[in-house]
Amino acid sequence: MTQVHSDVSIMPQVIISAQQLTQKINLPQKELTIFSDLSLSIAAGEQVAITGRSGSGKSTLLGILATLDQASGGELIVCGENISKLNEEQRAQVRLKHIGFVFQSFQLLPHLTAVENVMLPLRLHASFNFAEAEQRALSLLQKVGLERQATQTPKVLSGGEQQRVAIARAVIGRPDLLVEGPIQYDAAADAAVAKAKMPDSQVAGRATVFIFPDLNTGNNTYKAVQRSSGAIAIGPVLQGLRKPVNDLSRGALVRDIVNTVAITAIQAQSS
Repeated sequence: MTQVHSDVSIMPQVIISAQQLTQKINLPQKELTIFSDLSLSIAAGEQVAITGRSGSGKSTLLGILATLDQASGGELIVCGENISKLNEEQRAQVRLKHIGFVFQSFQLLPHLTAVENVMLPLRLHASFNFAEAEQRALSLLQKVGLERQATQTPKVLSGGEQQRVAIARAVIGRPDLLVEGPIQYDAAADAAVAKAKMPDSQVAGRATVFIFPDLNTGNNTYKAVQRSSGAIAIGPVLQGLRKPVNDLSRGALVRDIVNTVAITAIQAQSS
């Protein structure tokens, strides 16, 4: 895992904290461990890259961090809520309160109109008020340029229009954490590219967590970001080992070496 900070002088609020997460699945003949003893912390505005080969558990980890799935062991705190001991209904309440999702396939309900789809998260609140919810939904549809399509169902909307409805639905609850994907790195990190490629996305251009298909891709990308933007990159930080072991490339800067030594020393104190 590589953490890239644009400013380390400010200590923003931690929105995700995971300690010793483990995920196992039971197969007919054996128990399969997807990952074990994984710990990480993500602060508001921080950019974190999660890398690993295909099948290493990246998507599984993202699902757990987004509270869509539950880890077999360890502790997970999302937006101040301890998720570890919650059942599915309780996790759903956390998602409703703190998290907005824009799914790859949009997941709009086909029998509902655009405005009804956008209103849907608010209907789950005990304090739901139809008139207020409808007004907020219509306002969001206007912001994404779909006020004329408010009464249309998804089947008559284009793919781009469906995406905008999904984005409006994701933000109507004013979530603390917004999840969207997949997005190419340039559109995810660069506001100018995001404006051209995904002008309606609330995540593109300011994404803070990136998942790469393999270590080489993640390694090359974080180095490119570090050298081109002047960001401070700490890592790769290896996890899941008995003793702290971290890696530095042959082209590491002095600052990289100092930061990695400091992280390793901190890990050694707690191991």
